[in-house]
Amino acid sequence: MSIWDRIGDFIARVSASASAGIAEVVEAVRTVFSGDAELRRRVSFSVAMIALSAKMAKADGVVTQDEIRAFREIFEVPPEETHNVARLYDLAKQDVAGFESYAEKLSNLCGSGHANCMMLEDILDGLFHIATADGVLHEREGQFLHRVSEIFRIEESHYKTILARHVHLGADDPYVVLGIERGRPFDEVKKRYRKLVAENHPDKVIARGLPQEFIKIATTRVAAINAAYEMIERDLAPA
Repeated sequence: MSIWDRIGDFIARVSASASAGIAEVVEAVRTVFSGDAELRRRVSFSVAMIALSAKMAKADGVVTQDEIRAFREIFEVPPEETHNVARLYDLAKQDVAGFESYAEKLSNLCGSGHANCMMLEDILDGLFHIATADGVLHEREGQFLHRVSEIFRIEESHYKTILARHVHLGADDPYVVLGIERGRPFDEVKKRYRKLVAENHPDKVIARGLPQEFIKIATTRVAAINAAYEMIERDLAPA
């Protein structure tokens, strides 16, 4: 059974009271999938991505065709399951609760409880992928994503690393992507690069709860890391 079948089953079990807000949705995820920790992580991730994508669209006020395309790149949903995603998306978008409430409850459901939780970083990366699909990070989207990162307890320096994977930050950009200080020896840069590639290999990302259906997030991140390293390598590698 695919993750979308599971989400469809989950939506079918959520009572009409879930329309009151995310609290009921989160509690439903906890109870319906309480007996399977791995499945709960996968469903939790999917619910977080869909709900926060909807809230971001509402905060920005405009949903472009590029953003819809990016959403579909991440959410590779079988045609027969699209109505389940749409129902959850609409529930989140129509909910009167602010996105801060969504982000806090979903971080408690998905996260490790520690700063810079990698699963929450996966969610933020996915949101950035959607927000920047039209080539621009609009002001309200930037404010939304920064606030979500604060609620997710992602440190400011780490947030800038995530931001740099999606928005060019100038001459220091490749160093920010790798999370290393400009001017460090090339051997240190290479060591840092290899560590990041190992940490973000799709198999590792899936092992920490990213559903197979969202592998686009992992591959996009590794591509940004590779591109940053190649830029630095051209400048610093010994002749």
